Amino acid sequence: MARSSRTDHQQPHTPFLSRPGVRRLAPFVLVTAVAMVFIFENREDVKIRLLVPEVTMPLWGALLIAWGLGVLASVIMLRRHRDRHPPRQK
Repeated sequence: MARSSRTDHQQPHTPFLSRPGVRRLAPFVLVTAVAMVFIFENREDVKIRLLVPEVTMPLWGALLIAWGLGVLASVIMLRRHRDRHPPRQK
């Protein structure tokens, strides 16, 4: 008897761009790429006041820190949302 390459317990092939994980990650990758171009095009030094001290640093560094804090806040909020609202049962 000839063996088929696909067994009964395997799911059919899903195209890469149709997978839910890729569809959720694609906007993040696009926004990150645009943000990185914007961040690294701004290279002049700026004075930044951090409550009391005033520091001079490259603008790209300040923008990169702000972007990183935004990503961190998003990850924390997504985890809190996922913990409070478990996935529905089908």
